[in-house]
Amino acid sequence: MGATPAGAASPARQDLDLGRADSALQTLAAALARNPNDAEAHNLRCRVFYEEAQWDQAILDCEAAVQFAPGDSSYHLWLGRAYGQKANRVSMVFGYPLARKVHAEFDQAVHLDAHNAEALADLGEFDVMAPAVVGGGLAHADAIVQQLRSVNPAGALTLEARIAESKKDYGSAEARLKDAIRQSSYPANAWMDLAAFYRRQGRLDEMTAAAHTGASLDASHGPALVDGASNLALAGRETQTAIQWLQQYLSSSAQSEIAPAFVVRAQLAQLLRKQGDAEAAQQQLAVVRALASGYRIPFANASGREAGL
Repeated sequence: MGATPAGAASPARQDLDLGRADSALQTLAAALARNPNDAEAHNLRCRVFYEEAQWDQAILDCEAAVQFAPGDSSYHLWLGRAYGQKANRVSMVFGYPLARKVHAEFDQAVHLDAHNAEALADLGEFDVMAPAVVGGGLAHADAIVQQLRSVNPAGALTLEARIAESKKDYGSAEARLKDAIRQSSYPANAWMDLAAFYRRQGRLDEMTAAAHTGASLDASHGPALVDGASNLALAGRETQTAIQWLQQYLSSSAQSEIAPAFVVRAQLAQLLRKQGDAEAAQQQLAVVRALASGYRIPFANASGREAGL
């Protein structure tokens, strides 16, 4: 089995956080040529392909990581995430079997590490969204809340809010999200969760105010700014502010795989195009291609050219 040698893992992880997909893939290909059974290298490559929205490739590498290190909770979590993205993009006939695999991998991740807060949160979210026939259901989600409460109290409140929202109990959902802000170690992120809730409810003035509050608390200019910009863009509000927040993130030292730089630059290109600055949009897209040549830009048309640019 073995782990990726420090000399390979460290640059690949750094590239992953900075959204340098092509560079990371080159490093990991070399590591796997030396040791094809390297579970960590397979997991990291899965995550790069995941960032690039190459779900089939991501699944292959995440399955390999689990095969070579079946006792690693994080590897099962990432395999479940890859299955989930693939399931969202196939027909119901194929989606249901994949959804069962999602549940099985998230459940195994929690079984292997009951303190894996990300796995608990993802399993709880799955239970809220998925029907019982594939392992989901609100009763299951309620049970996850209890487990999550001892690991991440703010995360438990956020999951409670999702459960309440699914029941159309919007008052309780809003209250839980506000409680989560008070308990969160990262209040900027929690404010963006509240902003997203307001957006889904069509309460756009409150959404905008919540997003601005979250941005004001994010001194490091991290992924919360990307969430805030996405909320503004989806609501058709304050395009210039959204552009500014994305630019601040891309200039910061707080970039991470949570918000891959090449994906953020593609979002920025869309907003610049909306503002009528086609030249600046094309410049951003050129950087996207240089960072991640395998990334299929979402608003590209069938000819491979970016629509409207």
